[in-house]
Amino acid sequence: MSLHTLAHLSDLHFGQGPAREAMARALCRAVMESGIDHVVVTGDITHRGRDVEMASFLEVFAPLLRQGRLTVVPGNHDRIGEDAGRSLMRGRRVAVEEHPGLYLVLVDSTAEHNRSYWACHGELTRRMLDEVDAALDAAPERSLVAVLMHHHLVELPVESWLERMSERLRLPYSGELQLGRELLDRVKGRCDLVLHGHRHVPREIHLFTDSTRPLALYNAGCSTELGRVRVFTHEAGQMRIAPRWLWSDPARAWGPRRMPVMVPAPLVTTERSVA
Repeated sequence: MSLHTLAHLSDLHFGQGPAREAMARALCRAVMESGIDHVVVTGDITHRGRDVEMASFLEVFAPLLRQGRLTVVPGNHDRIGEDAGRSLMRGRRVAVEEHPGLYLVLVDSTAEHNRSYWACHGELTRRMLDEVDAALDAAPERSLVAVLMHHHLVELPVESWLERMSERLRLPYSGELQLGRELLDRVKGRCDLVLHGHRHVPREIHLFTDSTRPLALYNAGCSTELGRVRVFTHEAGQMRIAPRWLWSDPARAWGPRRMPVMVPAPLVTTERSVA
């Protein structure tokens, strides 16, 4: 068996300004030059949901697309405006991709309410949970299994004044998915990673740490703000080293893991720091 690498990007927000696109180009170049095997982008590819913004993304990431090394799920920003994200999953809410050593379950956590800019929260249905169940049943042995979606499954700290206002007004603006905990119960022991975006501060959460197959949730944050992407190294379905940051700046290249580990009760009872 050989080592494989997986890079996780999110919230690129093409169309928010030239600096965003320049950083996206730099990140794509860094990923290509580092020989990353596969790349996932968990939504908010565009800022205003315009087709021209999606076209810019497709042009920048064309080398990865041509080689079959890129997987994308939509985010709420991709559903506003011209609904540029409408074709990303071809009308499916749950889909599966298989790559060498890697099994991906793609979940579209957006819905029709996301056509409004102010309705940013995601949606899961029990039918979607059933489809994820079926997809995980078909996962091959000795492959890393990851579930991809845009919205977060558990509560995360408030990061902006809009989120604080939303909480005070009891609006679901930036809240976790309502069926998120139920999905976690279903994937327990059958999945290794849940990768998402939506919130712009990167975080990681470790669940079921006492089980034979623990689960890690990773929020990529806003990759074009951070100027870095998280990279996972795996072999035969096992993580071989701790995830690392790959920076867009060639002078920095690889960096240590700096973000804090979060532990949401009551799913886990232990917490550890990140070196």
